[in-house]
Amino acid sequence: PNDAARLGVEGQTKVRVTSRVGSVDAPVEITESVRVGVVSLPHGWGHSMPGTNTRVAASRAGVNSNILTDEKEIDPLSGNSVLNGIPVTVTRIS
Repeated sequence: PNDAARLGVEGQTKVRVTSRVGSVDAPVEITESVRVGVVSLPHGWGHSMPGTNTRVAASRAGVNSNILTDEKEIDPLSGNSVLNGIPVTVTRIS
């Protein structure tokens, strides 16, 4: 709620979540269950990247949070992409 108030957003307001490498637009859900300064973005469907075989995923609502992942951020132990703890900014778009 504190972050939402600071950004001037209310429930279902559309925001743009931007990382170093990409951005996604999503509606806001305000809750006290998430720590101040943290964004929780469920991995939805909404896969519409060109050249991918994601017909079913592309036909569903949601955003592709993979767009925010940074190819330069690799987990040193596993070698996998870092999929959480991604630095982002949030701006109101509606």
